[in-house]
Amino acid sequence: MIDGSYVVGVIAAMGLVTFALRALPFVAAQWLKKHPAVQRLGDFLPLAIMTLLLVHSAAGSAREHASGPWPELLAVTLVALLQWRSKNALLSIVVGTCVYVLIRNSNF
Repeated sequence: MIDGSYVVGVIAAMGLVTFALRALPFVAAQWLKKHPAVQRLGDFLPLAIMTLLLVHSAAGSAREHASGPWPELLAVTLVALLQWRSKNALLSIVVGTCVYVLIRNSNF
């Protein structure tokens, strides 16, 4: 049988490492903000991540339905056009989502 103090020590060590890993970005933030590589990543990484998520989810949804990728392409195009014209992310997302849901649930 495992000693109780050993178990408590292991759990404490795991908690300490977890806390340290979660606190590290906040502690290092003042130095990271000044680094040019971090600033460059901050400029394009959010857009790149959102693009990858969009492509992955749209491609996955398009493969699940026999009608093809047209509802996904229409919704993505509508969101892009609305965002370009209105610069309102909430409006673009809500309208694009509603159009996509309406198209997918219609009997076309």
